[in-house]
Amino acid sequence: MSAPHRSPTVLAGRRPRWDSRRHADTARALEGTGTPPARDALETPAPEVDKVNLAQKLALFSEHGSPKVVGELNGQHVRLARLHGPFVWHQHDAEDELFLVLHGQLRMELRERTVDVGPGEFIIIPRGVEHRPVAEEEVHVLLFEPATTLNTGNVREERTAEHLLQL
Repeated sequence: MSAPHRSPTVLAGRRPRWDSRRHADTARALEGTGTPPARDALETPAPEVDKVNLAQKLALFSEHGSPKVVGELNGQHVRLARLHGPFVWHQHDAEDELFLVLHGQLRMELRERTVDVGPGEFIIIPRGVEHRPVAEEEVHVLLFEPATTLNTGNVREERTAEHLLQL
């Protein structure tokens, strides 16, 4: 059975587990010694893996409408936000956006209708769809969107967060 074919674009930007340029000196130093190279001497160290407690992260801030980054994967941010009141009407021309309600009731206003989203529910706003999150009382949401996404999309105003704090 042959190995599955991988497209060259899949590997672009991904560091190989064994990088001969990076480990050439180590490999040369071990040549001829009869000692097999230590596994950790030749491989790139594994990235840190740990869990994230959302309640603990939410306890670290109290401001509304200013998302905080709590994770990153594949060029995407996992963000937490506290919302209260109406946000600005906006859209994201190139990105979809996911809102997962952790606590409270979120009303997502779209130009043609309104969708109520409760705890344990999420809504995906497709790119190009104008929307406005509204929270009558404080709502805690987890957002999943590309790292380049501005919280106010195509609108620049006082609530635009140019640089997000990573918790």
